[in-house]
Amino acid sequence: MSLWRELPILLAISIVIALVVRTFLLQSFWIPSGSMENTLQRGDRVLVNKLVYRFTEPERGDVIVFKAPMEWRSNPEDEDFIKRIIAVGGDTVSYSDVDRAISVNGRALDESAYVYKDPETGAVDLPSRDGYEFSVTVPHGRLWVMGDHRSASGDSRENYLRNGNDVVNATIPVDSVVGHAFMIIWPLDRMTWLTAPGSYHRISEPA
Repeated sequence: MSLWRELPILLAISIVIALVVRTFLLQSFWIPSGSMENTLQRGDRVLVNKLVYRFTEPERGDVIVFKAPMEWRSNPEDEDFIKRIIAVGGDTVSYSDVDRAISVNGRALDESAYVYKDPETGAVDLPSRDGYEFSVTVPHGRLWVMGDHRSASGDSRENYLRNGNDVVNATIPVDSVVGHAFMIIWPLDRMTWLTAPGSYHRISEPA
């Protein structure tokens, strides 16, 4: 009889703990689109640390989940987006079709480890879709984010072009970030850590 009396209490405690963890610490997200291929595939499930950015600032190269601006959404109900941070507030991010590289604060990024490569043809996406050239200084408190599948991502570059080179509409506020996606947890054969490539660590701070 003691077990039956305690069981509802134990279940209630378990539910509360699960809710606290999901709300404040960790949450899994399902990947519904191909905008982050080949890093993330449709149907992958990632684990997101929702606490880390309470103590540190989002960093270049991090894969993040964020609440997308309404202007970015094809469906108003699809609010959670996942992209990679390319540049943070104060950075100048640019693309030159001559160099064929995204640069941050004058240093070209080596994005070969993650920019989309067609598994059938081997063709690699341009770092900026259609070779579109731009140079933008990211406002403080905002982030420039891009999908790894550049030809299939509604991201900062896409919204910069769509909104007449409006930098604010092309970036997201830091406080819209839900958390840092740090691990693929499903399917099991794709389980791996999501880390920032080394070229991001060599970027100098803005002048």
